Amino acid sequence: MTKTLPRRAFLSLAAAAGLSAAAGPAVANAPARSLRPVARSDDLLRRLQTPPEELIARARLDGRVGFAVADMADGKMLEDHAPNLGLPPASVAKALTAAYALEVLGPAYHFETRVIATGGITDGVVQGDLVLAGGGDPTLDTDALAALAAGVKAAGITGVTGGLKVWGGELPFVRVIDPLQPDHVGYSPAVSGLNLNYNRVHFEWRRAGSGYTVSMDARSGTHRPDVTMARMGVVARDMPVYTYSDSNGRDEWTVARGALGDGGARWLPVRKPELYAGEVFQTFVRAQGIQLGAPTVIDALPAGETVARHESAPLRIILRDMLKWSTNLTAEAVGMMATRVRTGAAPASLTASAAEMSAWGRESFGLDSMAFVDHSGLGEDSRISARDMMTALYNIRRRKGLKPLLKAFPMRDSQRRIISDHPLKVHAKTGTLNFVSGLAGFVDLPDGTELVFAIFTSDMDRRAELSRAQRERPPGGREWNRRAKALQQALIERWGVLYSA
Repeated sequence: MTKTLPRRAFLSLAAAAGLSAAAGPAVANAPARSLRPVARSDDLLRRLQTPPEELIARARLDGRVGFAVADMADGKMLEDHAPNLGLPPASVAKALTAAYALEVLGPAYHFETRVIATGGITDGVVQGDLVLAGGGDPTLDTDALAALAAGVKAAGITGVTGGLKVWGGELPFVRVIDPLQPDHVGYSPAVSGLNLNYNRVHFEWRRAGSGYTVSMDARSGTHRPDVTMARMGVVARDMPVYTYSDSNGRDEWTVARGALGDGGARWLPVRKPELYAGEVFQTFVRAQGIQLGAPTVIDALPAGETVARHESAPLRIILRDMLKWSTNLTAEAVGMMATRVRTGAAPASLTASAAEMSAWGRESFGLDSMAFVDHSGLGEDSRISARDMMTALYNIRRRKGLKPLLKAFPMRDSQRRIISDHPLKVHAKTGTLNFVSGLAGFVDLPDGTELVFAIFTSDMDRRAELSRAQRERPPGGREWNRRAKALQQALIERWGVLYSA
């Protein structure tokens, strides 16, 4: 049955696209040539929509643009531009990582972190070591370690003859997700089979007389344990703001005194995640009256008795939060765990795991252009075409129900203010790198039509000119990104007018 869009809703779409009911050849954005008379103003409004090539030219992105949009009902392509051009997906890649993990691991999958006692237990005393064994959980936090320590006490353990060992070998160790990022950005931490607080440590500073007091801790909502495996020194300089070195078995940081002001805080990436988790766990075990020495990282997991365990939330919840907050650590951990289960062995590296996921994309959906270097989209060398991304979302929507996990994408006015009653409802994954912007997902039209789309834009030449230090806040980056997002919305509004019944 043909769906009829109420005229009021159609006019709302037209208004959102910058038109009015009385629009004629004299309005801004009108085509240069005259239109043939048409019987209905609805048809006229459709004919007056700005062509996509003109929208792209107005955006002045000075790079490459590719998009594809189809009807979700039958997969019919409605409109495209350079649809086969492979471009960086940025964090749009996480939508494919979510689908990969859902298919391989299942929505009810739980990550498990265990405490293992080796050598047996006699009269409450472990006759060997206590081992904190990671299970790849990307969401493990300080509160969970406190609960694990309480679980050890509840198991009747009062002492340990050996030491505290930590194991993260469930997943390969990745020192940094993207080596091209500045050292201090929290979104590019290490990845391991044992992760804590998204592998970030909290750095806080306060002016004290002529100097500063600083702290490094693993805070949560209820705990604030200090750590010594990451240290900060305040240095009399203006630039660079931060320096990092791996020294004396610690993450050694310095910060420029001239950048600190009166006080503040930020999260810094952790490069030694097993030691980080081990030190925090040691603090909580000691608080339970069980004395342990400093943690030691081990390569092989010994046999023993599990005395406490922590289960993550179901994978579906983890993925929902990953897509909402775009957490890179989560994407890399769930992607590598999916590869481990799919292949029966831990991947050799993050790049190898991403290649396995790309192979899955080609096998499952025919995504010939898919060539990822990670699971988060942080690496600039990942590529996929708009057509393939749209095709993947079309099939995933039908097979896996991914749409409910995607967050709502708000439509905005010319001042970037959210339009709360906009007639188009968009659920999508955004992706942003310096001079790279992507958006892919679904559009619900007022008449019930559902569209699936992907839009990728990038200026890799301009990105290549950036120094490593400029990558956190590049000159011109914010304005370029604003224009890219404006183009994305203009295309969606165009489709809303053109493809409503």
